[in-house]
Amino acid sequence: MKLKSFLLRYYPPGIMLEYEKHGELKTKSIDLLDLGPSTDVSALVEEIQKAEPLITASRTEQVKLLIQRLQEKLGQHSNHTFYLFKVLKAHILPLTNVALNKSGSCFITGSYDRTCKLWDTASGEELNTLEGHRNVVYAIAFNNPYGDKIATGSFDKTCKLWSVETGKCYHTFRGHTAEIGHSAEIISLSFNTSGDRIITGSFDHTVVVWDADTGRKVNILIGHCAEISSALFNWDCSLILTGSMDKTCMLWDAANGKCVATLTGHDDEILDSCFDYTGKLIATASADGTARIFSAATRKCIAKLEGHEGEISKISFNPQGNRLLTGSSDKTARIWDAQTGQCLQVLEGHTDEIFSCTFNYKGNIVITGSKDNTCRIWR
Repeated sequence: MKLKSFLLRYYPPGIMLEYEKHGELKTKSIDLLDLGPSTDVSALVEEIQKAEPLITASRTEQVKLLIQRLQEKLGQHSNHTFYLFKVLKAHILPLTNVALNKSGSCFITGSYDRTCKLWDTASGEELNTLEGHRNVVYAIAFNNPYGDKIATGSFDKTCKLWSVETGKCYHTFRGHTAEIGHSAEIISLSFNTSGDRIITGSFDHTVVVWDADTGRKVNILIGHCAEISSALFNWDCSLILTGSMDKTCMLWDAANGKCVATLTGHDDEILDSCFDYTGKLIATASADGTARIFSAATRKCIAKLEGHEGEISKISFNPQGNRLLTGSSDKTARIWDAQTGQCLQVLEGHTDEIFSCTFNYKGNIVITGSKDNTCRIWR
């Protein structure tokens, strides 16, 4: 094995190694999820060298410099103020969801018209329509950071995997069947970090982990006593977080599918939940009009986000992890300080409830989707 080059990954912090093995170019990543401004760089490099034979003594100074650059980036907290850039009318029938690719150059929308559309963010031009579902397309996701595949989940009880480039359907995943034998609509869906697993949550109270390459079921998570609203992996894929209409979130061991913790405190249904990029923080959004931030390690609530005048249907961290974005039935989206829970900005202009909102990978673009049938891009 021969090391060819290093690539920096800012969110979450890490170093990508490009190396040659048997004449083939491969990549692997060194995740530095615990890196902070005060981390002892020399000690960290020593630790990395013990675990990674590709990083030889001659590379020590180079790796130190890379880690120092990551530390500088971590110290630059995003204090961005967002302004409306574009309003797009997307589908004839109502929208259900929006998602950006890693660079923010394009985004996708799901709709009651049974399609998923791919759009150019800058021009607002439609690039492709993914057709094939026989009912509402409700859950959509890119396989970021690669961004070459799109997964869609539908009320037709299937999940489909598509090519971004051609719009061709690779796979259809069928049968979200719980042990009691019924199958139901898929309402949440996400990829793991490496893109080889897809996780789906359903009205049948279960969560299924699928192998993205073969389409087979890897695990079924049973424990919630109402519909699943969100299901996703943390960055290192050790944990799965699920949110449910039963007012709780559950944390699961991704390897064995066992529940390791239940997060409580909301007075109404949990409509969305997420990890920050490092997996240290968890955020939950509820029909009770509040959002909460929990420590993933202690499972304790560390901040409560209050200010929306209606249910919060969507929540996400910016890549830096210091801001949260929420979308609500009160027709606004809000930007919050993830440490204090203070509201920093209200994004107004939609004329109906906001059901979807997300940051791009750099954290400098926000997209909001509303029942007013428009998407708004803020930057």
